Amino acid sequence: MPFAIVRWAPYMKRSIDVKQSTALDGLAVLQALSDPVRLEIVRQLAGCRNEEELRCGAIEVPVTKSTATHHFKTLLAAGVVGERAEGTRKFMHLRRRELDDQFPGLIDSVLRATAPG
Repeated sequence: MPFAIVRWAPYMKRSIDVKQSTALDGLAVLQALSDPVRLEIVRQLAGCRNEEELRCGAIEVPVTKSTATHHFKTLLAAGVVGERAEGTRKFMHLRRRELDDQFPGLIDSVLRATAPG
């Protein structure tokens, strides 16, 4: 009996695209920074010199890969981080310049106030 490959929408695998916000909303930024895991991601990105990027897999977080992906998407949607794709890899960077322009000193204050130790 012959068979057919069905390419009907419900059977196709889809991914959810999260668009990087260009305009920064103060409430969205603060909500994104309110989670300890996301704050740790921002802390690691802030530690990069000269606005360097980190590969998503190089960012160390104490959660599963799928949960980490959720946190990356939340930070991206709020405009706190930016991403760049290179092949199958994704690189993240802190949008420090834009954040400092719109909310002077916010990132430094939050990181200083929540510093471990």
